[in-house]
Amino acid sequence: MDMQVAKKKLGLKERYAVMTRGLDWTPSYQKMEDIYPYIAYEGIKIHDWDKWEDPFRLTMDAYWKYQAEKERKLYAIIDAFNQNNGHLNVTDARYVNTVKLFISGISPLEYVAHRGFAHAGRAFPGPGPRVACLMQSLDEIRHAQTQVHSISNYNKYYNGMHDFHHMHDRVWFLSVPKSFFDDAITAGPFEFMVSIGFSFEYVLTNLLFVPFVSGAAYNGDMGTMTFGFSAQSDEARHMTLGLEVIKFILEQDPANVPIVQRWIDKWTWRGYRVLTLVAMMMDYMLPKRTMSWKEAWEVYFEENGGALFKDLARYGITMPKCAEQIALEKDHLSHQAWSTFYNYAAAANFHTWMPDEDEMAWLSAKYPESFDKQYRPRYEFWREQAAKGNRFYNKTLPMLCQTCQIPMLFTEPGDPTKICYREVDYKGDKYHFCSDHCKEIFEHEPEKYVQAWLPVHQIYQGNCFPEGTDPTVEGFDPLAAVLKYYNFEHGRDNLDFDISEDKKNFDEWRGQATKNI
Repeated sequence: MDMQVAKKKLGLKERYAVMTRGLDWTPSYQKMEDIYPYIAYEGIKIHDWDKWEDPFRLTMDAYWKYQAEKERKLYAIIDAFNQNNGHLNVTDARYVNTVKLFISGISPLEYVAHRGFAHAGRAFPGPGPRVACLMQSLDEIRHAQTQVHSISNYNKYYNGMHDFHHMHDRVWFLSVPKSFFDDAITAGPFEFMVSIGFSFEYVLTNLLFVPFVSGAAYNGDMGTMTFGFSAQSDEARHMTLGLEVIKFILEQDPANVPIVQRWIDKWTWRGYRVLTLVAMMMDYMLPKRTMSWKEAWEVYFEENGGALFKDLARYGITMPKCAEQIALEKDHLSHQAWSTFYNYAAAANFHTWMPDEDEMAWLSAKYPESFDKQYRPRYEFWREQAAKGNRFYNKTLPMLCQTCQIPMLFTEPGDPTKICYREVDYKGDKYHFCSDHCKEIFEHEPEKYVQAWLPVHQIYQGNCFPEGTDPTVEGFDPLAAVLKYYNFEHGRDNLDFDISEDKKNFDEWRGQATKNI
């Protein structure tokens, strides 16, 4: 009888080779350019796909095991949070508005990222990046699912979250994050990797997840905190993969450097514009604040990002040219955004409010050069007017930037008293922009951006009313029709927090939970 010989266990390196290159094949009856048509689309030159390896050497079998353990722990905590009425443990109900902003503005992007990485993986001939992209695609759809599950408990008790995916596709200000990913997923695979894998994941993700998750922890939101920490371990891997892909492209051919530099300039700016919503959340929407937007930007971009771009300098890559303007805006960004949403609170899916004296003292301390001079007088006047019964809600909507689709609310760099407007004439039409950077992005690829679906433009063209609406009838209210198109319930999902059903219910529930009444 033959002796049984134990099979040698493969080491990590050998296992990775078997599960990536070992699964690859050389086409015999189809041309490579027909199988991978997008690989030459952007002018990027790759000479040796085998030069790229996942630094984690993660294979699919290990991925399932690792993630399954994470999911078991995550859902146990979510269940405990729900069963123990975790929605009453938050500092106050104002906090829930950050969750509304996240579920309608950010969570749908996870699903789009899932689609984008699946497409990029299919487009790459190299088995290493292909497998890594496909696993990241799985990460992204898991994130979408866990975020929806974690936040679903709030939807049982608070307004404004009932139709978040519908809102993401239609609401005027949510076109800012939506257009970012629409732009990325319609680019070529290499640009997609630079836009999401590097510029968003590596350069900017910490500015999204760390403040939001830390804010959740500070404000008693155990469910959101848990899914955030669960996702952050994936994000750390995504950041590393994004950086490795960048280095791989740059090392393959010197001709790739100017192409990648343009992409980094473009996508850092576009990502920063999306983070306007995060800046506003950090400075105004968290009852208990972790740090200011200005502090977060200085730590996570100026310090950490500065070190990153010093490392990339050996490849010929420089700091994104938008960094100079962002440094000038960091004292103003969140204040200008909150002022805008307070003005247009009738058309938002969350509530707004004026900061109280303690909160304004905090803002004054964090922004000593700008807040008391430019923004405190504005807020004090608005608060006085509201107390007199003169609370003003703007029933129109602001002009949107053609490129980033953010409202045209920002001021000139270095001059917070003057709104920044730029314009371009193209093929007989005039297009408007919020900045020089958005204008430059448009001028480089105008045919892409002239096709942009701008919600405010569409509203004024009559394309955002429920089917069967007749805008010519006497007494027609366009705002009411648009809110119906958004699936908003006026007075419940919008307007001021102080008069909201959310505040009324929370106060009653908190009283029942803490008193014998």
